[in-house]
Amino acid sequence: MPPVPQISSNIGATIRSYRQQKGMSQGDIEKRTGLLRCYLSRVENGHTVPSLETLQKIAYALDLHLAQFFSDEVVSREMSPLRLSEEEIRFLTQIQRYSARLSENDRKLLLAMVKKFAQTTLV
Repeated sequence: MPPVPQISSNIGATIRSYRQQKGMSQGDIEKRTGLLRCYLSRVENGHTVPSLETLQKIAYALDLHLAQFFSDEVVSREMSPLRLSEEEIRFLTQIQRYSARLSENDRKLLLAMVKKFAQTTLV
């Protein structure tokens, strides 16, 4: 397995790093995803943030798992089998859209509620 590039807080820089590591151009990604090269450039330069659905397309084009965009090397290796279904991606995209407007306290509350729901379904 090739070395994992330094993960950046800017998702675009992380995408660029993986793309360059794999010797791919933005045009290669465009062909595999249907996303315009100018859009990919805007993402890589931090001018726009892609949705989870778009990130999933980019991940598949780069032959990566979505989790690799968000985690450090150790977590990435542990989560590498993660493949999200289209339904899961749509759900997470909705969560992303609505949670963007939440305060930090509301996000913590939402996360606590999700954890509680998960615990009750495990019992």
